[in-house]
Amino acid sequence: MQLEEGRSHAGSGLSVLHIEAVREAIPEVAKDIKLNLQSVLQGGALSPAQRWGVAVACAAAARNPQLRAAVIADARAEVDAAVVEDGLAAAAIMGMNNVYYRFRHLIGKPVYSEKPARLRMNRLAKPATNKADFELFSLAVSAINGCESCMRSHEQVVLEGGLTEDHVHDAVRIAATIQGAAVALELAGAAGA
Repeated sequence: MQLEEGRSHAGSGLSVLHIEAVREAIPEVAKDIKLNLQSVLQGGALSPAQRWGVAVACAAAARNPQLRAAVIADARAEVDAAVVEDGLAAAAIMGMNNVYYRFRHLIGKPVYSEKPARLRMNRLAKPATNKADFELFSLAVSAINGCESCMRSHEQVVLEGGLTEDHVHDAVRIAATIQGAAVALELAGAAGA
């Protein structure tokens, strides 16, 4: 089904134009990812702002330009600019924090844990949207980047902020699918080379 540019499929909250083009570029060997990319962006415990903020943050973290552009374009058609901005900010901050805190955790020496990070991360305290949603975006990116201590920390703040394990679960499902889509799109490029 083709809809005019910027128009959403009735009731789905999913803009067809950009995400659909990405889905069509995913090779048949990754058909499950193609199907999941559509389903994880619909319904569930997350509000549209939470769903799209997580998707934007994860698409930025997955580092595939085609996927990132499509998700951002569709998010802009569905939610406020502040949600997209916070998603991108979460990806950038977690790009830094996940490396730093994963290092501290994996090395396991108390001397590193006792040292202050001395890294600016003011956006965590003052997001454009709200603290719980920004932390949810950060949690999803931390799942992609594999930072256990960051995932635990963000999950705690998310739950204390009034969200539930269902919110966390849906956010991580989006993160997993976005990461899988980025890999699948690379496969498509490799197959065509």
